[in-house]
Amino acid sequence: MSVVGLNQRGNLAVSHLKSEVQTELVARITELGSAPSNSTIRGIIEEVCAKVITGSGLSLDLIDYRRVVKEIIDDFLYLGPLQPFLADEDVTEVAVNGPDCIFVERCGRMQRTEAHFADEAHLRRIIDRIGQEVNRRCDEQSPLMDARLQDGSRVNAVIAPISFNGSALTIRKFNHDHMTAADLLREESLSPAMLLFLEAAVKGRCSIVVAGGTGSGKTTLLNVLSCFIPAHERVVTIEDAAELQLSLENLVALEARPANTEGAGAVSIYDLVVNALRMRPDRIVVGECRSIEALDMINAMTTGHDGSLTTIHANDANTTFTRLENMIRRAVQTYESKTIRAMIAQAIDLVVVVKRYSDGSRKVSSITALMGMESEVITTEELFRFEQSSVSAVDGTSKSRVMGRFVGCQNPVPELMRRIASWGAVADQSWFYDVCPTSEGMQGICR
Repeated sequence: MSVVGLNQRGNLAVSHLKSEVQTELVARITELGSAPSNSTIRGIIEEVCAKVITGSGLSLDLIDYRRVVKEIIDDFLYLGPLQPFLADEDVTEVAVNGPDCIFVERCGRMQRTEAHFADEAHLRRIIDRIGQEVNRRCDEQSPLMDARLQDGSRVNAVIAPISFNGSALTIRKFNHDHMTAADLLREESLSPAMLLFLEAAVKGRCSIVVAGGTGSGKTTLLNVLSCFIPAHERVVTIEDAAELQLSLENLVALEARPANTEGAGAVSIYDLVVNALRMRPDRIVVGECRSIEALDMINAMTTGHDGSLTTIHANDANTTFTRLENMIRRAVQTYESKTIRAMIAQAIDLVVVVKRYSDGSRKVSSITALMGMESEVITTEELFRFEQSSVSAVDGTSKSRVMGRFVGCQNPVPELMRRIASWGAVADQSWFYDVCPTSEGMQGICR
């Protein structure tokens, strides 16, 4: 056969070649007895590839040969066709919709790739490998799986019969280089005045809920806010998958654990929140409230753990209150709505809403202060908001950019300002009069 390019006939031949190599690899590794190291397996793969290719009569140029060897190594040791995307620093998320459809997120936007799995069985092998590494399973009895890769990336897998168009696999990559406050300003995620206010609010022990949709940047903002916590305070962080990186000496980082393959050993966020209350924390930081742990989180904020932080899936402040109310009612069904809302109003000082916009950018769309209760309604005061004016094309590209400005309310809440000042944090009322456009060349007017 002539030199194989990226044509259909060549790819079919290479696919058959991979199958032969895999078969001999399994036999060779089985002969070794003990589990060989990855470097040993790499050497065996290269040796077997050379042998099988020579015996098959298949002629490959150097580029195709290296590609085949790399793909076999990725299939045997790593995550197959997904491995290049996991190594790509520009990719933040990988979404597999069946063996023939792989999407990746770059710069906040999803795009389809040309990569694919050989078939459904190939995809299932990769899912099984992920599960085996963390003692989880994904089969007909347990068709849903949450796991974490060795680098901290979060994984969710769904297989048939739940996913009827092929197994679905979602990987949210762990970002080792967390965004800083300066990064948020550079990305125009918020204005300088908003950042200064949030820093003062954290130092002033305001209890804050960061709300937003999936992928909107809630955890990123939570990580930045957590960095404003004074170093001497004892902080307990609670997460599904450890993503917060705090440089605090008096820090305890807890991570939830799902059940093992026998269905035992689970440690939930709720369990960790309850336990954290016994650890004498000054503050509790919960990666996300999504169920009955919301009740204990609210109680913690009103029993000496003010200044605690958490996130929640919600599109705005009012939806945040509704979701929290439903979570608390799930924990204690006898509570009346008015009682639950009064608890929320007493516990939470600020709701910070983050959104992902049509151009893929993530911005703080509003910062809202809770004022208390009127009748059965939680009263609020919006302190800052992002006002979108237009969507403009970026010169010379097919990309677009959301244009707008960050606006202060010009009417800061006196009680909140006094609360912040009482803890020694500096609060400047002029922050609330700032207007900060996001268009390039106009940021000079922002202090």
